[in-house]
Amino acid sequence: MQKLTIEWIKNNGLLVFEVITGSRSYGLDTPTSDTDIKGVFVLPKDMFYGLEYTAQVNNDSNDIVYYELKRFMELLSKSNPNILEMLNVPEKCILQKHPIMDMLQPGMFISKQCEQSFANYAFTQIKKAYGLEKKIVNPVEEERKSVLDFCFVHEDAEALPLKKYLQEKGLEQSKIGLAAIAHLRDCYNLYYSNELNYSGVAKKDNANEVSLSSIPKGEKPIAMLYFNKDAYSIYCKQHKEYWDWVAKRNEQRYDTTMQHGKKYDSKNMMHVFRLLLMAKEIAVEGRINVFRKDRDFLLAIKEGKFEYDDLVQQAEAMKDELPLLYQQSNLQDEPNVESINELLIKIREVHYGE
Repeated sequence: MQKLTIEWIKNNGLLVFEVITGSRSYGLDTPTSDTDIKGVFVLPKDMFYGLEYTAQVNNDSNDIVYYELKRFMELLSKSNPNILEMLNVPEKCILQKHPIMDMLQPGMFISKQCEQSFANYAFTQIKKAYGLEKKIVNPVEEERKSVLDFCFVHEDAEALPLKKYLQEKGLEQSKIGLAAIAHLRDCYNLYYSNELNYSGVAKKDNANEVSLSSIPKGEKPIAMLYFNKDAYSIYCKQHKEYWDWVAKRNEQRYDTTMQHGKKYDSKNMMHVFRLLLMAKEIAVEGRINVFRKDRDFLLAIKEGKFEYDDLVQQAEAMKDELPLLYQQSNLQDEPNVESINELLIKIREVHYGE
């Protein structure tokens, strides 16, 4: 079974449309901007009819993404902002265009559905921007805490952190035996012995559970231990999310955020306003303006010249304005899926006929 790659698609003449997208198509690029490329390919007939259908292919860095014709038109019918932009990039951003792509008229896919698709996408960017703020304000130490850090010992009407309890008593955690207490969730009788081969509180530093021991009959517990398992699970999830983010974050964008000191991802916030402005233009003008004439305003947002809360208020006001604009527009309610399906079949027939 042939594995599809960007190179294989190009080398075998499957690519029918290729454009520069992202900041360079918006006119918002700076000297350090990456070049994002998207395209459309048509599978060979045997792959399309067989079991080898592939809807999407991208390179390792994900800055080149190709969509199979069916997937491309499916996303167009759902008013996906990124895909609609591909049909409306400036002429200079079109790298390759097969004549069959002229059969797709952008107006077929512009509808009142764009209100929700563009606005909802915009507000996911706000969440991303806010998510960065939380990570900056609440960094997580690299060394992960252990089960022991979430255990507490109840003795003499007090609850002491396990580590403090062990230190004060001069005890070793490896010599502790635990036995579950019936009807008390995450509570254990704590035993201690230098002679008996107890399992300790946790056998390994990276353990996710406390360790239970076989307790001889007649042994008396010296205290009760509570393991805050829920808090430990939440902590482990947050620790993983934070350090995954550190490993994958765009260092240039992160440095920009730290430099302007506003503690939110200003590039995400720039795209919030770009999307909302485009949504308004679709309602008023009936077209998608990919290239932005409001470059100075959008780049000012990217440079962190505005406060986060003020931007959120402005964005919410812009979003609240959209329903009336779309209600008053002459746009179709939604793309005609039946016509799009017929067009898809026709394009594929023409292409395979060639």
